Amino acid sequence: MTSEHTNAGHNPDVLTCIANLSNDEVFTPPEVANAMLDLLPQKLFRNPDTTFLDPACKSGVFLREIAKRLLKGLEKKIPDLQERIDHIFTRQLFGIAITELTSHLSRRSLYCSKRADGEYSVTQFDTPGGNIRFESTRHTWDDGKCEFCGASQSQYDRDEALETHAYEFIHTTKPEEIFNMKFDVIISNPPYQLSDGGAQASAKPVYHYFVEQAKKLNPQYLTMIIPARWYAGGKGLDEFRDDMITDTHIQELHDFPNTDDCFPGVNIRGGVCYFLWKKDFDNQKNLVNVVTHDGDKTNSMHRSLKYRDLDIFLRYGESLSILEKVMSMCDDDVVAKYVSSRKPFGLSTDFVKTKKFHLTPTGMNTPIRCYGKGKKIGYVEFNDIPNHQEWIGRWKVFTSRANNIGTELNDDNLNAFIGKDEICTESYIVIGAALRFSKTEANNLAAYLQTKFVRFCHSLAKTSQDATSKTYRFVPMQDFSKPWTDEELYAKYGLTDEEITFIESMIRPMDGGDE
Repeated sequence: MTSEHTNAGHNPDVLTCIANLSNDEVFTPPEVANAMLDLLPQKLFRNPDTTFLDPACKSGVFLREIAKRLLKGLEKKIPDLQERIDHIFTRQLFGIAITELTSHLSRRSLYCSKRADGEYSVTQFDTPGGNIRFESTRHTWDDGKCEFCGASQSQYDRDEALETHAYEFIHTTKPEEIFNMKFDVIISNPPYQLSDGGAQASAKPVYHYFVEQAKKLNPQYLTMIIPARWYAGGKGLDEFRDDMITDTHIQELHDFPNTDDCFPGVNIRGGVCYFLWKKDFDNQKNLVNVVTHDGDKTNSMHRSLKYRDLDIFLRYGESLSILEKVMSMCDDDVVAKYVSSRKPFGLSTDFVKTKKFHLTPTGMNTPIRCYGKGKKIGYVEFNDIPNHQEWIGRWKVFTSRANNIGTELNDDNLNAFIGKDEICTESYIVIGAALRFSKTEANNLAAYLQTKFVRFCHSLAKTSQDATSKTYRFVPMQDFSKPWTDEELYAKYGLTDEEITFIESMIRPMDGGDE
């Protein structure tokens, strides 16, 4: 249980090494676990009655680091080391492992033995599991989906010898009956998502179920580290997002737009965050401390998680004054109103693999040029186009259905281009088709979408590469009979030098070279 310090070229902590693995069940580095524990009142670690639960044990790092603090904090109250160890491990620390393998790993981390009743365990239990339990749980299928977590039956209805990822903590309506006790602190890094059986490795978030279930246990404190996509997107997260931004008990939120600043070597689009939920805190009286991490730099701002009547959380507090100015002048005339649905012409991404997608127009009756993923060009018969045939012959802007704006990657919206007689699959969305633009106006709109000003406004409603019409909700419309420059836009909305500097610091270069 001692901490070791060695030269920079060698790190002996196996949990740090494991934390570098990348998957949907990301292991927590000890440094991150301790940063989360630092949010808690440290008097908790001097109280022999404080109880802690990790409902999604993987490496056991949270319980191990808590044990270190309790061993030091209770030294005066329980002077005998073995008596102190026995008390802490049997009465204060509890965990629920997410797999049988992680139960062994967690016990090894905490008890120094994968069997809590083994001779090498630092404290003796009557059972091999000790206070870190793992119960094989099954999904409850309803019409091909698990009614608790939404997992796909086709993906996870497996032989009992295989891991089903039916996590015990969220596969019950009565989580309080798992241990039949009250917990003062719940802390965890839950699994993030499960395959939902959709196309192209589609996955459904599950981390929010752990947060919701933990709140049902009504602890004094709750802290979890989760993906940040809930801020503005995420499949099935609308209700969770509303609950979070209106939850009066959230005291502090730490935001990591670049996941690498929290989980080195792990790539989670949109970043991650951890929060402190305190039972007796009211953030309507005392604002939430929002801390943004950027490498070694941090920026703190006390503010509300909910801004006006918006149904999303705006990641950067510095953006609020900019958004206020832009929205006050646009009279709700925003680009989002002129953005097509996910499938502009009713053609899926996989349409290019069908016989109706022709590589040449030879032998076709009324061939219509079609753009597929990666600007792959083919041809479709006019009568085989399900939707918006009336848009053919109008000038419009095509842009990717997914882009890197608002992510840690360089922007890739140089593929905003105009067309008139062309269509596209769902790899692209269409903007302005209903406006009957001239070629000049369409060109000016395409160029407008590539300004730093627009890319910044677009980024405010994004936490991933997904670029639906909703993500253009803060991009104001303009008179496109003329082109627009960033300087003109900054002046039009009365932005200060500080606001302009912030915008330009946030917007990454577009792929393809200098702007």
